[in-house]
Amino acid sequence: MMKPRAILSVSNKMGLSGLGRGLSQLGWELVASGGTARELQSQGLIVREVAAVTGAPEMLGGRVKTLHPAIHGGILARDREDDIADLAAYQIKKVDLVVCNLYPFQDTIAKEGITLAEAIEQIDIGGVTLLRAAAKNFARVTVICDPLDYGLVLNELRDNGEVSAATRQKLALKAFRHTRDYDMAISAYLGQISEEEEGLPADLPLSLQRTQILRYGENPHQSAALYASNTMTGPLGGMLLQGKPLSYNNLLDLDAAWRAAESYDDPTVVIVKHLSPCGISTADTPADAFPAALASDPVSAFGGVIAVNRPVDKAFADQIKAAKLFVEAIAAPSFSDEARAYFAKSKKNCRLVALGETESREGELEIRSIRGGVLVQTLDTGDPESATWEVVSQRQPTEAEAAALKTAWRAVQHIKSNAIVFAQGNATTGVGCGLPSRIDAVHLAAKKSGDQAQGAAMASDAFFPFADGIEAAAEAGVTAVVQPGGSVRDEEVIAAVDKLGLTMIFTGTRHFRH
Repeated sequence: MMKPRAILSVSNKMGLSGLGRGLSQLGWELVASGGTARELQSQGLIVREVAAVTGAPEMLGGRVKTLHPAIHGGILARDREDDIADLAAYQIKKVDLVVCNLYPFQDTIAKEGITLAEAIEQIDIGGVTLLRAAAKNFARVTVICDPLDYGLVLNELRDNGEVSAATRQKLALKAFRHTRDYDMAISAYLGQISEEEEGLPADLPLSLQRTQILRYGENPHQSAALYASNTMTGPLGGMLLQGKPLSYNNLLDLDAAWRAAESYDDPTVVIVKHLSPCGISTADTPADAFPAALASDPVSAFGGVIAVNRPVDKAFADQIKAAKLFVEAIAAPSFSDEARAYFAKSKKNCRLVALGETESREGELEIRSIRGGVLVQTLDTGDPESATWEVVSQRQPTEAEAAALKTAWRAVQHIKSNAIVFAQGNATTGVGCGLPSRIDAVHLAAKKSGDQAQGAAMASDAFFPFADGIEAAAEAGVTAVVQPGGSVRDEEVIAAVDKLGLTMIFTGTRHFRH
């Protein structure tokens, strides 16, 4: 009886020797190319090289190895008389298993200083053809593109003497997705070089895999799932350490909280409720920052999520304990053993998400779906380098006002429009957000601040169209204002500031978040 034949040609050698040994023990013939053959031979396995099957040597510096009828005829042949006759006529043997993964193109282009020529050499041709051919003929041929599937295939061969039709189809789908993602990465890279305009690609290839089916979406009658570009990580690219699976709304809130927290250099705590921060504070440690962040709006903070841009330690956990605050989830770079022990014992339903160290998101794209398409923009990561602040009032800000203005301005960039933030020192004292009227946002921020509005600084994400917002802020106790400017009534607004004895800065930069 003729031995079943496997073709092996892999860039990633993980698990290769174990697969080769397992196939050999089951009586399979191994045919391999280049480095794959050498790796298997080094393990003492009998391997026939591709060149011996094709009768043609590798050429063009390894660019051509497996592209030959002796290989692809054996892969693509069906179990029907005319195909079998063709194989016999050309003395080609059937191939029953193809094991292949591709040159590391994505890893290559992620490195700094890679030239176009170096990237081009990492575009796999023969490997993609092997995968597509085997996947197309999954009715007869098994294809493996992921080393994690070696065990699955070996177990079925040992138990049943063959790979089931269901598994062959599943692996074929995986191979097609693998080559799709590969081609999309190449297309995106070349498009970025030749077609990028204003930081945006002409084509937007997206490759996302479903990583979690959620209980429901924003509401129980809506279906939902989480899709990610990297299936090897958990929610938001991190790891869920404890608690129930994150919900659709949890994920949205945590993303908003982490986006705000990672924009700060100093230790910062951000509390988010319904996609908008209700309290932000910086201090020497997260434990020191938490009370002020909570005081900004303790009512809204109940049932919210928290992001911390430093590791969560026992001191921070003690603050949560002292506040007796119900928290849905906490995101941080990491959690100490003591902190995890506290949450596991006392707040086991609080989700803890470790996200690793903060990273620059400069140039990252933000995508939102609309009817018939998507909107794409570069991420708002703060004022551009060219931005300059201009004091437009008669009175200059005091040192304390200047510090509070910076706090308010940084915070307002993460608040839903129309957005108003009151701040004192390094913490927000009240937030007005998501309102269609800017004056209503001022009133809400003033109400949330209470007595803390006295002497506070106020930031607005966009210009004041009328002086009424300034007048309401002054009545609440605000003494300093920062806003983009740019209204046709700027002079009227500046006049109101001067009349009321306030100080005001124009930044020239708007930070809408719709």
